[in-house]
Amino acid sequence: MQQGGTSQDREAPALVLSAFPLGEVNARVHVLTEENGLVHGVAYGARSRAGSALWQPGNVVKTRFQTRSTGTMPRLSGEMLYGCGFRLLDAPLALSMMQSVCVLADTALPEGEPCPALFAHTLKLLTFLGMDPAVSEQEGLPHVVRWELALLADLGFGLDLSCCAVTGATEGLAYVSPRTGKAVTEEGAGEWKNRLLPLPAFLLSDEETGTKQDWLAGLRLTSYFLARDAYGQRHRPMPAARERLEERVARLADAEEKAETLVEHDQPPEKSADPSE
Repeated sequence: MQQGGTSQDREAPALVLSAFPLGEVNARVHVLTEENGLVHGVAYGARSRAGSALWQPGNVVKTRFQTRSTGTMPRLSGEMLYGCGFRLLDAPLALSMMQSVCVLADTALPEGEPCPALFAHTLKLLTFLGMDPAVSEQEGLPHVVRWELALLADLGFGLDLSCCAVTGATEGLAYVSPRTGKAVTEEGAGEWKNRLLPLPAFLLSDEETGTKQDWLAGLRLTSYFLARDAYGQRHRPMPAARERLEERVARLADAEEKAETLVEHDQPPEKSADPSE
């Protein structure tokens, strides 16, 4: 096996996570594979018109890995299997979700370590986001937050949402301890609930989608543990793309809350620009 987890010459589906200019026409490309996890390689001609379309974050590419000598990055070439990014150009929230997922996988995962379960989860998520952008805008966030929980678990920082850390109850879970990452009920929280992180109901059931306020609570929950464990231990900041996603959802949640307040007072909502733009 060579650096980055590749053999001398092989072919496998890969998720494109990022591409950085390397000279005038080439690029350093980071991809996620099932067998070898995160792989860094060089794609020649990646900055041409065809290459730029191929090596876009979010794309699934049938990739050929060629390594000529030990210690060198593999050379990448391939053909498109599924394009996600271009499908989301008119769906700003879904595009922000896709960008955040790609950046988190690119910067949080160790290079060259197999992650078959997370690869399959990421492939499913990106396929869902690109399938119908309008649906993704309305239903994608719960899937993204669940993916972030899976990422934390893959990194060894998984949360325990199975039962209350205080009472042992499996029903009525409402909070998460920021210290232990374990769920707590309202009863178990007691006078300490102001120090706990809210646990949105959609994280306890795949049938729940939640409100925009719930989405924000979910993002803030995973953000706390990502920032502390996945990035803080390496003294690195949270990726800007992830912060932008949370800021966008915060604006949507604020708009939803204001609209609900106006409805309660029988006032028509004011016309305003789409906060997701």
